[in-house]
Amino acid sequence: MVSAVANEKRTASEKREVLQATTFGKPTAEEEGKDLSAYFVETDQWQKIFAGEIDVVYGPKGAGKSALYALLLSRTSELFDRGIIVVPAENPRGAVAFRDLVSNPPADEAEFRNLWKLFFLVLLAHTLRDYGISSAHLQKVIDCLEEARLLPRNVSLHALLRSAFTYVRRIMRGDAVAFETTVGLDPMNSAPSLTGRIRFVEPTGIEESLGCVSVEQLLEWTNLALEEAGFRVWLVLDRLDVAFAESADLERNALRALFRVYLDLRRFNAIALKIFLRTDIWMNILRGGFREASHISSQMTISWDEASLLNLVIRRAIHNKALREFYAVDVQEVLADRGRQVELFYRIFPRRVHSSEQARAFEWILQNTCDGSRRNSPRELIHLLTVAQRLQLRRMEIGQAPPDGESLFESPCLLRALPEVSRVRFEQTLCAEYPQLRERMQQLENEKSLQTAGTLATIWGLNLHTALETAYQLVDIGFFQFKGTRHSPEFKVPLLYQRALKMRTLR
Repeated sequence: MVSAVANEKRTASEKREVLQATTFGKPTAEEEGKDLSAYFVETDQWQKIFAGEIDVVYGPKGAGKSALYALLLSRTSELFDRGIIVVPAENPRGAVAFRDLVSNPPADEAEFRNLWKLFFLVLLAHTLRDYGISSAHLQKVIDCLEEARLLPRNVSLHALLRSAFTYVRRIMRGDAVAFETTVGLDPMNSAPSLTGRIRFVEPTGIEESLGCVSVEQLLEWTNLALEEAGFRVWLVLDRLDVAFAESADLERNALRALFRVYLDLRRFNAIALKIFLRTDIWMNILRGGFREASHISSQMTISWDEASLLNLVIRRAIHNKALREFYAVDVQEVLADRGRQVELFYRIFPRRVHSSEQARAFEWILQNTCDGSRRNSPRELIHLLTVAQRLQLRRMEIGQAPPDGESLFESPCLLRALPEVSRVRFEQTLCAEYPQLRERMQQLENEKSLQTAGTLATIWGLNLHTALETAYQLVDIGFFQFKGTRHSPEFKVPLLYQRALKMRTLR
Protein backbone atom coordinates (compact mmCIF):
# COMPACT_ATOMS: atom_id res chain seq x y z
CA MET A 1 0.00 0.00 0.00
CA VAL A 2 1.38 3.43 -0.81
CA SER A 3 2.41 5.39 2.26
CA ALA A 4 0.22 8.42 1.54
CA VAL A 5 -2.19 9.81 -0.98
CA ALA A 6 -0.56 12.38 -3.26
CA ASN A 7 -3.16 15.02 -2.60
CA GLU A 8 -4.67 14.63 0.87
CA LYS A 9 -7.16 17.43 0.43
CA ARG A 10 -9.50 15.59 -1.85
CA THR A 11 -12.42 17.51 -3.25
CA ALA A 12 -15.92 17.17 -1.86
CA SER A 13 -17.15 15.68 -5.14
CA GLU A 14 -14.47 12.95 -5.09
CA LYS A 15 -15.37 11.95 -1.55
CA ARG A 16 -19.07 12.01 -2.27
CA GLU A 17 -18.59 9.73 -5.28
CA VAL A 18 -16.54 7.26 -3.24
CA LEU A 19 -19.12 7.22 -0.44
CA GLN A 20 -21.95 6.72 -2.92
CA ALA A 21 -20.15 3.74 -4.45
CA THR A 22 -19.21 2.16 -1.11
CA THR A 23 -21.14 -0.32 1.01
CA PHE A 24 -20.24 -2.13 4.19
CA GLY A 25 -22.77 -4.83 3.39
CA LYS A 26 -26.02 -5.74 5.09
CA PRO A 27 -26.42 -6.47 8.80
CA THR A 28 -27.81 -9.99 8.26
CA ALA A 29 -26.64 -12.97 6.21
CA GLU A 30 -30.13 -13.35 4.72
CA GLU A 31 -29.85 -9.87 3.16
CA GLU A 32 -26.31 -10.28 1.86
CA GLY A 33 -26.80 -13.35 -0.31
CA LYS A 34 -23.99 -14.00 -2.79
CA ASP A 35 -21.89 -11.01 -1.68
CA LEU A 36 -21.16 -12.67 1.65
CA SER A 37 -18.47 -15.04 0.40
CA ALA A 38 -16.54 -12.16 -1.25
CA TYR A 39 -15.47 -10.61 2.05
CA PHE A 40 -15.94 -13.43 4.49
CA VAL A 41 -13.12 -13.95 6.99
CA GLU A 42 -12.08 -17.61 6.79
CA THR A 43 -11.26 -17.98 10.46
CA ASP A 44 -10.01 -21.06 12.25
CA GLN A 45 -13.59 -21.58 13.42
CA TRP A 46 -14.83 -21.66 9.83
CA GLN A 47 -12.06 -24.04 8.77
CA LYS A 48 -13.09 -26.49 11.48
CA ILE A 49 -16.73 -26.35 10.38
CA PHE A 50 -15.77 -26.86 6.73
CA ALA A 51 -13.51 -29.78 7.67
CA GLY A 52 -16.42 -31.48 9.43
CA GLU A 53 -14.85 -31.26 12.89
CA ILE A 54 -17.74 -29.20 14.32
CA ASP A 55 -21.36 -30.36 14.50
CA VAL A 56 -22.98 -27.71 16.69
CA VAL A 57 -22.36 -23.97 16.27
CA TYR A 58 -23.61 -21.60 18.97
CA GLY A 59 -23.65 -17.84 18.69
CA PRO A 60 -25.54 -14.83 20.07
CA LYS A 61 -27.93 -13.07 17.74
CA GLY A 62 -26.00 -11.06 15.17
CA ALA A 63 -22.72 -12.90 15.75
CA GLY A 64 -22.61 -14.41 12.26
CA LYS A 65 -24.09 -17.86 12.87
CA SER A 66 -26.37 -17.66 9.84
CA ALA A 67 -23.47 -16.30 7.78
CA LEU A 68 -21.51 -19.49 8.48
CA TYR A 69 -24.58 -21.54 7.60
CA ALA A 70 -25.08 -19.62 4.34
CA LEU A 71 -21.41 -20.04 3.42
CA LEU A 72 -21.60 -23.76 4.06
CA LEU A 73 -24.52 -24.00 1.64
CA SER A 74 -22.60 -21.93 -0.92
CA ARG A 75 -19.70 -24.42 -0.85
CA THR A 76 -21.76 -27.50 -1.67
CA SER A 77 -19.82 -28.16 -4.89
CA GLU A 78 -16.48 -28.22 -3.05
CA LEU A 79 -17.92 -30.48 -0.38
CA PHE A 80 -19.41 -32.80 -2.98
CA ASP A 81 -15.93 -33.20 -4.47
CA ARG A 82 -14.92 -34.47 -1.03
CA GLY A 83 -17.79 -36.97 -1.05
CA ILE A 84 -20.07 -34.88 1.19
CA ILE A 85 -23.67 -34.11 0.22
CA VAL A 86 -25.03 -31.07 2.07
CA VAL A 87 -28.80 -31.13 2.65
CA PRO A 88 -30.63 -28.15 4.24
CA ALA A 89 -33.19 -29.51 6.70
CA GLU A 90 -34.82 -26.07 6.94
CA ASN A 91 -35.52 -23.39 4.36
CA PRO A 92 -32.59 -20.92 4.31
CA ARG A 93 -35.02 -18.08 3.51
CA GLY A 94 -38.72 -17.42 3.50
CA ALA A 95 -41.29 -19.41 5.45
CA VAL A 96 -39.86 -22.00 7.81
CA ALA A 97 -40.75 -25.63 7.13
CA PHE A 98 -41.81 -26.14 10.75
CA ARG A 99 -44.43 -23.37 10.79
CA ASP A 100 -47.45 -25.72 11.08
CA LEU A 101 -46.10 -27.29 14.27
CA VAL A 102 -46.75 -24.08 16.20
CA SER A 103 -50.54 -24.34 15.94
CA ASN A 104 -50.64 -28.14 16.00
CA PRO A 105 -47.55 -29.33 17.89
CA PRO A 106 -46.41 -32.84 18.77
CA ALA A 107 -47.88 -34.03 22.06
CA ASP A 108 -44.58 -34.33 23.91
CA GLU A 109 -40.82 -34.64 23.56
CA ALA A 110 -41.06 -38.34 22.61
CA GLU A 111 -43.34 -37.54 19.68
CA PHE A 112 -40.95 -34.79 18.61
CA ARG A 113 -38.03 -37.19 18.78
CA ASN A 114 -39.77 -39.64 16.46
CA LEU A 115 -40.74 -36.82 14.13
CA TRP A 116 -37.14 -35.62 13.83
CA LYS A 117 -35.91 -39.14 13.05
CA LEU A 118 -38.57 -39.88 10.47
CA PHE A 119 -38.19 -36.45 8.85
CA PHE A 120 -34.42 -36.88 8.56
CA LEU A 121 -34.90 -40.40 7.16
CA VAL A 122 -37.34 -39.12 4.53
CA LEU A 123 -35.00 -36.25 3.66
CA LEU A 124 -32.06 -38.63 3.28
CA ALA A 125 -33.98 -41.05 1.06
CA HIS A 126 -35.41 -38.20 -1.02
CA THR A 127 -31.91 -36.76 -1.56
CA LEU A 128 -30.19 -40.06 -2.38
CA ARG A 129 -32.92 -40.98 -4.84
CA ASP A 130 -32.53 -37.61 -6.56
CA TYR A 131 -28.76 -38.15 -6.76
CA GLY A 132 -29.37 -41.47 -8.48
CA ILE A 133 -27.57 -43.56 -5.87
CA SER A 134 -28.33 -47.22 -6.53
CA SER A 135 -28.24 -49.71 -3.67
CA ALA A 136 -30.23 -52.72 -2.50
CA HIS A 137 -30.21 -51.26 1.00
CA LEU A 138 -31.47 -47.90 -0.23
CA GLN A 139 -34.17 -49.55 -2.34
CA LYS A 140 -35.57 -51.28 0.76
CA VAL A 141 -35.75 -47.90 2.49
CA ILE A 142 -37.43 -46.26 -0.49
CA ASP A 143 -39.95 -49.11 -0.81
CA CYS A 144 -40.97 -48.78 2.85
CA LEU A 145 -41.30 -45.00 2.66
CA GLU A 146 -43.24 -45.08 -0.60
CA GLU A 147 -45.64 -47.68 0.76
CA ALA A 148 -46.26 -45.37 3.72
CA ARG A 149 -46.76 -42.45 1.29
CA LEU A 150 -43.86 -40.60 2.87
CA LEU A 151 -41.75 -40.10 -0.25
CA PRO A 152 -43.63 -38.07 -2.87
CA ARG A 153 -41.57 -36.51 -5.65
CA ASN A 154 -41.00 -32.79 -6.27
CA VAL A 155 -42.37 -31.51 -2.98
CA SER A 156 -41.16 -28.89 -0.50
CA LEU A 157 -39.50 -29.44 2.85
CA HIS A 158 -42.73 -28.28 4.43
CA ALA A 159 -44.70 -31.01 2.62
CA LEU A 160 -42.18 -33.71 3.60
CA LEU A 161 -42.36 -32.62 7.22
CA ARG A 162 -46.15 -32.53 7.22
CA SER A 163 -46.45 -36.06 5.83
CA ALA A 164 -43.89 -37.31 8.38
CA PHE A 165 -45.78 -35.66 11.23
CA THR A 166 -49.10 -37.11 10.09
CA TYR A 167 -47.54 -40.57 10.08
CA VAL A 168 -45.89 -40.13 13.51
CA ARG A 169 -49.12 -38.93 15.06
CA ARG A 170 -51.15 -41.79 13.57
CA ILE A 171 -48.71 -44.50 14.63
CA MET A 172 -47.86 -43.17 18.08
CA ARG A 173 -51.42 -42.46 19.07
CA GLY A 174 -52.45 -45.79 17.59
CA ASP A 175 -49.86 -47.50 19.80
CA ALA A 176 -51.82 -46.34 22.79
CA VAL A 177 -54.69 -48.54 21.64
CA ALA A 178 -54.65 -52.32 22.03
CA PHE A 179 -52.43 -54.04 19.46
CA GLU A 180 -55.22 -56.07 17.92
CA THR A 181 -56.91 -52.88 16.73
CA THR A 182 -53.92 -52.19 14.46
CA VAL A 183 -53.92 -55.70 12.99
CA GLY A 184 -56.64 -56.40 10.45
CA LEU A 185 -57.50 -58.68 7.56
CA ASP A 186 -56.70 -57.94 3.97
CA PRO A 187 -60.16 -57.67 2.30
CA MET A 188 -58.84 -59.37 -0.85
CA ASN A 189 -57.43 -62.58 0.65
CA SER A 190 -58.32 -62.51 4.38
CA ALA A 191 -54.59 -62.55 5.29
CA PRO A 192 -53.45 -60.58 8.36
CA SER A 193 -52.31 -57.05 7.57
CA LEU A 194 -50.84 -54.22 9.62
CA THR A 195 -51.21 -50.54 8.89
CA GLY A 196 -48.02 -48.55 9.32
CA ARG A 197 -45.08 -50.85 8.66
CA ILE A 198 -42.54 -48.29 9.89
CA ARG A 199 -42.30 -48.45 13.68
CA PHE A 200 -40.57 -46.24 16.25
CA VAL A 201 -39.59 -49.16 18.48
CA GLU A 202 -38.17 -52.53 17.53
CA PRO A 203 -41.05 -54.56 16.02
CA THR A 204 -42.38 -57.61 17.85
CA GLY A 205 -42.13 -61.04 16.27
CA ILE A 206 -45.68 -60.76 14.91
CA GLU A 207 -45.05 -57.28 13.53
CA GLU A 208 -41.77 -58.38 11.95
CA SER A 209 -43.50 -61.34 10.27
CA LEU A 210 -45.95 -58.84 8.79
CA GLY A 211 -43.06 -56.82 7.31
CA CYS A 212 -42.68 -54.14 9.98
CA VAL A 213 -39.34 -52.40 10.34
CA SER A 214 -38.03 -49.78 12.76
CA VAL A 215 -36.88 -46.28 11.83
CA GLU A 216 -33.50 -47.22 13.32
CA GLN A 217 -33.19 -50.13 10.89
CA LEU A 218 -34.10 -47.90 7.96
CA LEU A 219 -31.46 -45.38 9.04
CA GLU A 220 -28.96 -48.23 9.31
CA TRP A 221 -29.71 -49.31 5.74
CA THR A 222 -29.42 -45.70 4.55
CA ASN A 223 -26.04 -45.39 6.24
CA LEU A 224 -24.89 -48.64 4.58
CA ALA A 225 -26.05 -47.36 1.18
CA LEU A 226 -24.02 -44.18 1.66
CA GLU A 227 -20.92 -46.08 2.74
CA GLU A 228 -21.21 -48.37 -0.29
CA ALA A 229 -21.50 -45.34 -2.59
CA GLY A 230 -18.59 -43.53 -0.91
CA PHE A 231 -20.66 -40.57 0.28
CA ARG A 232 -21.54 -38.84 3.53
CA VAL A 233 -24.53 -36.57 4.14
CA TRP A 234 -24.58 -33.46 6.29
CA LEU A 235 -28.11 -32.49 7.33
CA VAL A 236 -27.82 -28.80 8.26
CA LEU A 237 -30.26 -26.85 10.42
CA ASP A 238 -30.46 -23.10 11.05
CA ARG A 239 -33.28 -20.63 11.83
CA LEU A 240 -34.48 -22.76 14.73
CA ASP A 241 -35.13 -19.55 16.67
CA VAL A 242 -37.67 -18.58 13.99
CA ALA A 243 -39.19 -22.04 13.63
CA PHE A 244 -40.39 -22.32 17.24
CA ALA A 245 -40.46 -18.70 18.38
CA GLU A 246 -44.16 -18.68 19.26
CA SER A 247 -43.91 -20.97 22.26
CA ALA A 248 -41.12 -21.46 24.81
CA ASP A 249 -42.44 -24.92 25.74
CA LEU A 250 -42.63 -25.99 22.10
CA GLU A 251 -39.11 -24.70 21.49
CA ARG A 252 -37.77 -26.55 24.53
CA ASN A 253 -39.43 -29.86 23.57
CA ALA A 254 -38.39 -29.56 19.93
CA LEU A 255 -34.74 -28.76 20.63
CA ARG A 256 -34.24 -31.20 23.48
CA ALA A 257 -35.60 -33.90 21.17
CA LEU A 258 -33.39 -32.67 18.32
CA PHE A 259 -30.22 -32.94 20.39
CA ARG A 260 -31.17 -36.40 21.58
CA VAL A 261 -31.63 -37.44 17.96
CA TYR A 262 -28.27 -35.82 17.15
CA LEU A 263 -26.63 -38.07 19.74
CA ASP A 264 -28.50 -41.13 18.42
CA LEU A 265 -27.29 -40.45 14.87
CA ARG A 266 -23.64 -40.16 15.86
CA ARG A 267 -23.28 -43.94 15.60
CA PHE A 268 -23.65 -43.64 11.83
CA ASN A 269 -20.42 -42.88 9.99
CA ALA A 270 -22.08 -41.48 6.88
CA ILE A 271 -24.86 -39.35 8.43
CA ALA A 272 -24.23 -36.18 10.44
CA LEU A 273 -26.39 -33.37 11.78
CA LYS A 274 -24.95 -29.85 11.64
CA ILE A 275 -26.89 -27.54 13.96
CA PHE A 276 -26.61 -23.72 14.11
CA LEU A 277 -28.28 -22.38 17.25
CA ARG A 278 -28.49 -19.14 19.20
CA THR A 279 -26.58 -19.22 22.48
CA ASP A 280 -29.46 -17.90 24.59
CA ILE A 281 -31.78 -20.64 23.30
CA TRP A 282 -29.22 -23.31 24.18
CA MET A 283 -28.90 -21.82 27.68
CA ASN A 284 -32.68 -22.01 28.11
CA ILE A 285 -32.53 -25.72 27.28
CA LEU A 286 -29.79 -26.24 29.87
CA ARG A 287 -31.70 -24.38 32.60
CA GLY A 288 -34.42 -27.01 32.50
CA GLY A 289 -31.82 -29.72 33.03
CA PHE A 290 -30.35 -31.64 30.11
CA ARG A 291 -28.06 -34.48 31.11
CA GLU A 292 -27.11 -35.27 27.53
CA ALA A 293 -25.42 -31.87 27.08
CA SER A 294 -22.12 -33.23 28.38
CA HIS A 295 -22.01 -35.69 25.46
CA ILE A 296 -22.12 -32.93 22.82
CA SER A 297 -18.40 -32.48 22.27
CA SER A 298 -18.07 -31.39 18.61
CA GLN A 299 -19.23 -27.85 19.27
CA MET A 300 -18.02 -24.27 19.20
CA THR A 301 -19.29 -20.83 20.15
CA ILE A 302 -18.69 -17.98 17.70
CA SER A 303 -16.52 -15.31 19.26
CA TRP A 304 -15.28 -11.94 18.03
CA ASP A 305 -12.48 -9.81 19.41
CA GLU A 306 -11.29 -6.34 18.44
CA ALA A 307 -8.80 -7.65 15.87
CA SER A 308 -11.29 -9.91 14.08
CA LEU A 309 -13.96 -7.20 13.99
CA LEU A 310 -11.50 -4.67 12.56
CA ASN A 311 -10.48 -7.24 9.95
CA LEU A 312 -14.15 -7.70 9.06
CA VAL A 313 -14.63 -3.94 8.56
CA ILE A 314 -11.50 -3.62 6.43
CA ARG A 315 -12.43 -6.60 4.25
CA ARG A 316 -15.82 -5.08 3.59
CA ALA A 317 -14.34 -1.64 2.94
CA ILE A 318 -11.74 -2.78 0.39
CA HIS A 319 -14.29 -4.96 -1.36
CA ASN A 320 -15.42 -1.64 -2.88
CA LYS A 321 -13.42 -0.73 -5.99
CA ALA A 322 -13.95 3.03 -5.57
CA LEU A 323 -12.56 2.99 -2.04
CA ARG A 324 -9.60 0.79 -3.02
CA GLU A 325 -8.63 3.19 -5.77
CA PHE A 326 -9.20 6.29 -3.64
CA TYR A 327 -6.68 5.05 -1.06
CA ALA A 328 -4.46 3.16 -3.53
CA VAL A 329 -4.84 -0.02 -1.48
CA ASP A 330 -2.76 -3.13 -2.04
CA VAL A 331 -5.33 -5.68 -0.89
CA GLN A 332 -2.92 -8.52 -0.16
CA GLU A 333 -0.58 -6.30 1.85
CA VAL A 334 -3.40 -4.89 3.95
CA LEU A 335 -5.03 -8.24 4.71
CA ALA A 336 -1.69 -9.78 5.65
CA ASP A 337 -0.75 -7.08 8.18
CA ARG A 338 -2.90 -5.97 11.14
CA GLY A 339 -0.90 -2.76 11.45
CA ARG A 340 -1.85 -1.80 7.89
CA GLN A 341 -5.49 -2.57 8.66
CA VAL A 342 -5.41 -0.18 11.62
CA GLU A 343 -3.68 2.44 9.46
CA LEU A 344 -6.28 2.16 6.70
CA PHE A 345 -9.18 2.34 9.15
CA TYR A 346 -7.90 5.68 10.48
CA ARG A 347 -7.40 7.02 6.98
CA ILE A 348 -11.09 6.37 6.32
CA PHE A 349 -12.46 7.32 9.76
CA PRO A 350 -11.51 9.96 12.34
CA ARG A 351 -8.99 9.12 15.06
CA ARG A 352 -11.43 9.95 17.83
CA VAL A 353 -15.16 10.55 18.12
CA HIS A 354 -14.87 12.79 21.19
CA SER A 355 -11.74 14.91 21.48
CA SER A 356 -12.01 14.65 25.28
CA GLU A 357 -11.98 10.83 25.28
CA GLN A 358 -8.85 8.72 25.24
CA ALA A 359 -10.50 5.87 23.34
CA ARG A 360 -9.77 5.85 19.63
CA ALA A 361 -12.70 5.71 17.22
CA PHE A 362 -12.80 1.94 16.71
CA GLU A 363 -12.59 1.30 20.46
CA TRP A 364 -15.39 3.84 20.95
CA ILE A 365 -17.54 2.06 18.34
CA LEU A 366 -17.07 -1.27 20.11
CA GLN A 367 -17.87 0.25 23.51
CA ASN A 368 -21.12 1.65 22.14
CA THR A 369 -22.25 -1.48 20.29
CA CYS A 370 -21.68 -4.21 22.90
CA ASP A 371 -24.51 -5.52 25.05
CA GLY A 372 -24.58 -6.27 28.77
CA SER A 373 -22.58 -9.45 28.28
CA ARG A 374 -19.73 -7.23 26.98
CA ARG A 375 -19.87 -9.05 23.67
CA ASN A 376 -19.76 -7.35 20.28
CA SER A 377 -21.30 -8.78 17.17
CA PRO A 378 -20.83 -7.86 13.51
CA ARG A 379 -24.50 -6.94 13.06
CA GLU A 380 -24.50 -3.73 15.11
CA LEU A 381 -21.04 -2.77 13.88
CA ILE A 382 -22.11 -3.02 10.23
CA HIS A 383 -25.38 -1.25 10.99
CA LEU A 384 -23.54 1.65 12.66
CA LEU A 385 -21.16 2.15 9.73
CA THR A 386 -24.03 1.94 7.23
CA VAL A 387 -26.06 4.60 9.06
CA ALA A 388 -22.95 6.79 9.47
CA GLN A 389 -22.31 6.55 5.73
CA ARG A 390 -25.87 7.66 4.99
CA LEU A 391 -25.56 10.62 7.37
CA GLN A 392 -22.18 11.64 5.93
CA LEU A 393 -23.56 11.61 2.41
CA ARG A 394 -26.53 13.71 3.49
CA ARG A 395 -24.21 16.34 5.00
CA MET A 396 -22.19 16.58 1.80
CA GLU A 397 -25.26 16.59 -0.46
CA ILE A 398 -26.60 19.72 1.24
CA GLY A 399 -23.29 21.54 0.76
CA GLN A 400 -21.52 21.07 4.08
CA ALA A 401 -17.73 20.88 3.97
CA PRO A 402 -16.24 17.40 3.47
CA PRO A 403 -14.14 15.75 6.20
CA ASP A 404 -10.61 17.09 6.58
CA GLY A 405 -7.68 15.51 4.77
CA GLU A 406 -8.32 12.15 3.16
CA SER A 407 -10.98 10.94 5.65
CA LEU A 408 -14.40 9.97 4.33
CA PHE A 409 -16.15 10.19 7.71
CA GLU A 410 -16.49 12.84 10.41
CA SER A 411 -17.01 12.21 14.11
CA PRO A 412 -20.55 13.69 14.29
CA CYS A 413 -21.83 11.13 11.79
CA LEU A 414 -20.61 8.22 13.91
CA LEU A 415 -22.14 9.82 16.99
CA ARG A 416 -25.49 10.53 15.31
CA ALA A 417 -25.71 7.00 13.93
CA LEU A 418 -25.96 5.51 17.42
CA PRO A 419 -29.61 6.34 18.24
CA GLU A 420 -30.90 4.41 15.21
CA VAL A 421 -28.65 1.43 15.93
CA SER A 422 -29.76 1.50 19.57
CA ARG A 423 -33.45 1.70 18.67
CA VAL A 424 -33.32 -1.11 16.11
CA ARG A 425 -31.39 -3.43 18.41
CA PHE A 426 -33.74 -2.70 21.31
CA GLU A 427 -37.01 -2.99 19.39
CA GLN A 428 -36.20 -5.67 16.82
CA THR A 429 -34.02 -7.92 18.95
CA LEU A 430 -34.74 -7.52 22.65
CA CYS A 431 -38.42 -6.59 22.60
CA ALA A 432 -39.20 -8.90 19.68
CA GLU A 433 -37.33 -11.89 21.12
CA TYR A 434 -38.38 -11.42 24.75
CA PRO A 435 -41.90 -9.93 24.74
CA GLN A 436 -42.47 -11.11 28.32
CA LEU A 437 -39.77 -8.66 29.48
CA ARG A 438 -40.65 -5.78 27.14
CA GLU A 439 -42.72 -3.84 29.66
CA ARG A 440 -40.02 -4.02 32.35
CA MET A 441 -37.39 -2.71 29.94
CA GLN A 442 -39.63 0.08 28.65
CA GLN A 443 -40.41 1.21 32.21
CA LEU A 444 -36.77 2.27 32.48
CA GLU A 445 -37.20 4.98 29.85
CA ASN A 446 -35.82 8.32 31.11
CA GLU A 447 -34.40 6.60 34.20
CA LYS A 448 -30.75 6.32 35.23
CA SER A 449 -28.61 3.74 33.50
CA LEU A 450 -27.32 2.32 36.81
CA GLN A 451 -29.91 0.69 39.07
CA THR A 452 -30.06 -1.36 42.26
CA ALA A 453 -32.60 -3.99 43.27
CA GLY A 454 -34.30 -1.37 45.43
CA THR A 455 -34.63 1.27 42.72
CA LEU A 456 -35.86 -1.34 40.24
CA ALA A 457 -38.48 -2.56 42.73
CA THR A 458 -39.75 1.03 43.01
CA ILE A 459 -39.80 1.66 39.25
CA TRP A 460 -41.49 -1.65 38.48
CA GLY A 461 -43.84 -1.69 41.47
CA LEU A 462 -42.57 -5.11 42.59
CA ASN A 463 -41.30 -6.55 45.84
CA LEU A 464 -37.53 -6.76 46.22
CA HIS A 465 -37.29 -10.51 45.57
CA THR A 466 -39.33 -10.39 42.34
CA ALA A 467 -37.48 -7.29 41.13
CA LEU A 468 -34.15 -9.06 41.67
CA GLU A 469 -35.34 -12.16 39.78
CA THR A 470 -36.45 -9.97 36.87
CA ALA A 471 -33.15 -8.07 36.89
CA TYR A 472 -31.19 -11.31 36.60
CA GLN A 473 -33.38 -12.35 33.66
CA LEU A 474 -32.42 -9.07 32.00
CA VAL A 475 -28.76 -9.82 32.69
CA ASP A 476 -29.19 -13.18 30.94
CA ILE A 477 -30.48 -11.53 27.75
CA GLY A 478 -27.79 -8.83 27.74
CA PHE A 479 -30.02 -5.88 28.61
CA PHE A 480 -28.29 -5.36 31.95
CA GLN A 481 -24.60 -5.57 32.74
CA PHE A 482 -24.13 -7.04 36.21
CA LYS A 483 -22.04 -4.88 38.51
CA GLY A 484 -21.38 -4.77 42.22
CA THR A 485 -21.36 -7.96 44.28
CA ARG A 486 -23.72 -10.84 44.99
CA HIS A 487 -24.69 -9.23 48.30
CA SER A 488 -24.93 -5.74 46.85
CA PRO A 489 -25.80 -6.15 43.15
CA GLU A 490 -26.09 -3.29 40.71
CA PHE A 491 -27.41 -3.40 37.17
CA LYS A 492 -26.26 -1.12 34.38
CA VAL A 493 -27.92 -0.60 31.01
CA PRO A 494 -25.10 -0.71 28.41
CA LEU A 495 -24.50 2.19 26.05
CA LEU A 496 -26.05 0.16 23.23
CA TYR A 497 -29.52 0.47 24.79
CA GLN A 498 -29.25 3.77 26.66
CA ARG A 499 -30.14 5.92 23.67
CA ALA A 500 -33.20 3.84 22.77
CA LEU A 501 -34.54 4.47 26.28
CA LYS A 502 -33.44 8.13 26.51
CA MET A 503 -31.67 7.40 29.77
CA ARG A 504 -30.86 10.41 31.89
CA THR A 505 -27.17 9.67 32.14
CA LEU A 506 -24.83 7.98 29.71
CA ARG A 507 -22.14 7.51 32.33
